[in-house]
Amino acid sequence: MAQVQYYGTGRRKHSVARVRLVPGEGRIIINKRDINDYFGLETLKLIVKQPLTLTDTLGKYDVLVIAHGGGTTGQAGAIRHGISRALLKADTEFRGSLKRAGFLTRDPRMKERKKYGLKAARRAPQFSKR
Repeated sequence: MAQVQYYGTGRRKHSVARVRLVPGEGRIIINKRDINDYFGLETLKLIVKQPLTLTDTLGKYDVLVIAHGGGTTGQAGAIRHGISRALLKADTEFRGSLKRAGFLTRDPRMKERKKYGLKAARRAPQFSKR
């Protein structure tokens, strides 16, 4: 018996999340760990669940994620992007609401490179008058 699965790839900063939606009871597993074990902050869990709550599919799908690269915030954003793309494959009627919320747009903001003569991207060495 072939089970229906929906795939979506999400990216944010240097994070990449490969998301798989499987009909189930609403478990979210990231890198073989539960969402509560993986993310410590409540805000990050909220970010991941945003597309599911928006489309009222929170208890309908099990979300299986393989996330790598970047930090926790970047990964949460990448997972949100991936879930949104997978939901779109599951039902094209979600497109309007997901697009309005901005979940289908890849966030283009990246880390600015460090420049020579500076301590960071824009942080200059401390100025001393005397």
